[in-house]
Amino acid sequence: MTKLGPAETMGLTPPAARCSPRQGDQMKLMSFRHADRESFGAVVDDDVIDLSGPSGSPTLAEFIAGDSYAEREALVAQGNPIPLAEVTYLPVIPRPEKIVASVRNYMDHHQEALASGLKRELSDFPPIFLRVWRSQVAHEGAIIRPNVSETLDWEGELAVIIGPGGRDIPVESAWEHVAGYSIYNDASVREFQFHAKQIAAGKNFESTGGFGPWMVTADEIEPGRELKLETRLNDEVVQTGNTGQMIFGIPQLINYASTIFTLAPGDVIITGTPSGVGFSRKPQRYMKPGDVVEVEIEAIGILRNPIEAQK
Repeated sequence: MTKLGPAETMGLTPPAARCSPRQGDQMKLMSFRHADRESFGAVVDDDVIDLSGPSGSPTLAEFIAGDSYAEREALVAQGNPIPLAEVTYLPVIPRPEKIVASVRNYMDHHQEALASGLKRELSDFPPIFLRVWRSQVAHEGAIIRPNVSETLDWEGELAVIIGPGGRDIPVESAWEHVAGYSIYNDASVREFQFHAKQIAAGKNFESTGGFGPWMVTADEIEPGRELKLETRLNDEVVQTGNTGQMIFGIPQLINYASTIFTLAPGDVIITGTPSGVGFSRKPQRYMKPGDVVEVEIEAIGILRNPIEAQK
């Protein structure tokens, strides 16, 4: 295991225009439901090209793990197009084996947590916790505020999807294990998160973790590129940062997580959030039913979720 310190982050590039399925020619892979069937495919203009048939893989995670993933460009020409307007988005990886989340991995967020009264110290190794897949919700799906709490907070984050798996992955080769990048709203039920120092209780309520809209493949974004991140609540900017502000960069997170358990294709690593969350504000501010939250990350796109009350 490589001992980690605050280094090796992703860096800064000029802000990009808002991304949508209708812009650019990046390789974007998404999971979806159509005609009561779950599948996955590549976003091309206004369509998604169903790749389950040409690839022989039923899910995006299995496609990432298989030999045909290297032929993804050629497979697009063989798949059937389905209008995006006719499909329902699913979380990019609907049922990953592991969702590994990083805690206070931006220095400005760590400092705002201290200023709000939390007593936390920087550690030599990344603080992490696990999310369960049922806590996820897709792009345009509703993030659900549970009945037991009104302290549902936003956290816009970069998500890393693992390609080739492995155990004890060295920092130096960690980028080789990245299949692609997506967007996560690692929403927190703060009241439950603060029941104890172990925060997982507030991070695993069903349908609280927005994940989408798609995965941009790793070859489309240079390793170490710094990406602008912005979170908006009802069109008001509440978070602005860039991935170069991470305390522990993507190679360190992969190295550390793979020291604990074998990473598998389709595993998700969510990399932390910048400052601007609701609990640190005075007065505190939280998401409520009727709100709409967007997380935008340069070169990837926009994740959008309405907020609804638990029924």
